[in-house]
Amino acid sequence: MPQATQADQADDTVASAPTTGGAASATAPDVTVDTVLTEASRRRSFAVISHPDAGKSTLTEALALHAKAIREAGRADGKTGKRTVSDWMDMEQARGISITSAALQFTYRDAVINLVDTPGHADFSEDTYRVLSAVDAAVMLVDAAKGLEAQTMKLFAVCKHRGIPLITVINKWDRPGKDALELMDEIQERTGLVPTPLTWPVGIGGDFRGVVDRRDGRYIRFTRTDGGKTIAPEEVMTPEEALEREGDAWTTATEESELLEASGADHDQETFLAGQTTPVLFGSAVQNFGVHALLDVLVDVAPSPAPRPTVSGTTRPVEAPFSAFVFKMQAGMDTAHRDRLAFARICSGVFERGMVVTSARTGRPFATKYAQQVFGRERTIVDHAYPGDVVGLVNAANLRVGDTLYLDKSVEYPPLPTFAPEHFAVMRAKDVSRYKQFQRGVMQLGAEGVVQVLRSDLRGDQAPVLAAVGPMQFEVAEHRMATEFNSPVTLDRLQYEIALRTTPEWIDQLNAQLGVEVLQREDGEHLALFPDRWRVTSVRNRLPDAVLEPLVAT
Repeated sequence: MPQATQADQADDTVASAPTTGGAASATAPDVTVDTVLTEASRRRSFAVISHPDAGKSTLTEALALHAKAIREAGRADGKTGKRTVSDWMDMEQARGISITSAALQFTYRDAVINLVDTPGHADFSEDTYRVLSAVDAAVMLVDAAKGLEAQTMKLFAVCKHRGIPLITVINKWDRPGKDALELMDEIQERTGLVPTPLTWPVGIGGDFRGVVDRRDGRYIRFTRTDGGKTIAPEEVMTPEEALEREGDAWTTATEESELLEASGADHDQETFLAGQTTPVLFGSAVQNFGVHALLDVLVDVAPSPAPRPTVSGTTRPVEAPFSAFVFKMQAGMDTAHRDRLAFARICSGVFERGMVVTSARTGRPFATKYAQQVFGRERTIVDHAYPGDVVGLVNAANLRVGDTLYLDKSVEYPPLPTFAPEHFAVMRAKDVSRYKQFQRGVMQLGAEGVVQVLRSDLRGDQAPVLAAVGPMQFEVAEHRMATEFNSPVTLDRLQYEIALRTTPEWIDQLNAQLGVEVLQREDGEHLALFPDRWRVTSVRNRLPDAVLEPLVAT
């Protein structure tokens, strides 16, 4: 890791900004470096990643239940009569899937947990990847019957690239599935990580009795609850008591655990943080089995916030003056006010509501008078926050995804991923008298990253082109235009499949090619759209010097 420059080193105190507004604008008391380091060490910020339908939102709900942040667990499908707090959008509730990421903060033991639920569907990969830039660890959720699926492997690759330590949870063990040892082999063969189970199931998939805690040999027996709405009682037994109660199931579990020990599959903190091993837990999120153990593991082994790399090649220490970056924008959470919320991950220093910070992109000040702590859709005022926390900044019309905010010493963090779109559609307002609502909605969807918005002088502002990684993004955009912005739209699909970056001097020549169109994205990039790879090859042969570069995640 590169060493920080002298300018990045922290002072003896962490600078605080004056609050805004009258008598309240007096400078707040200085916060010591020790305070920031202590508070940062209590933070655990992580995301849950998985293939769709692996139980991600259900696990998120179960974690909040066990931390006593909620009284009763809901279900993504609403079968318990209560919905999950993370799936708050009406479209999510109607379909039973996560469409947008959601942040929840709660305390457990002496730790402050910042949990970010992510969309599992591949069409919303950009949202998930941005979330992974804002966390310090990830929980990889694996369906016991299906093993490692395609989207899980894609997200694992991102975690590996970013150096994010992974904790693996084998979910749905209350249902028939693969053999436990077979799953361990699959994890190692496909990810290269050595699985180091902390718990081991007693009973095969579909006959879940409980788990062996491999750290102390105890048996933790589970009892089902009504629909998994409440915390499942746990009964702790000695090995002798477990053998008497479970018989052959206990014997098999302990023999397999001994086999793992002989092969060196025991947890090692150093190799875990280095991304070489992954602790493994078995459970059932829908039945609240094994969730308590996961919370304990997160507190005990997951890393706390660390110095973060900057675009200059240095690192910003957590005790340096305040800095954060925006990883998500969201509107429509408060139906009464229609405000726009910027989710900011704090990287260093202390956040104090009312402080005036600087946007690295624009160089302009941004007042944080309206700052909130987010729990799904619910929001409360937050006065202080520390590295690892996620803060919601209200009415952040001048902020964009990827913006760095800082106090005192200038800093800028690397840009967030932007993906090459593969689906394109022209959006038009059904009612031209609602043009203002239409324009506002298009601008908002682009700012949030729901879709990429492309424009050209030929098409005009009345017919922007939406570009998406997956077609479901179009459905979300169409639904939100009608329900949030009161401007129903039509979407006409275009036959383009490939987007390549180009430069302004090639616009006219590329537009003159059959089946090619150049449009400008809101970040200023010019994208040349092609119907297929054959057309790309043909144009490159005709214009060998033309700038046509692949769009890759930045």
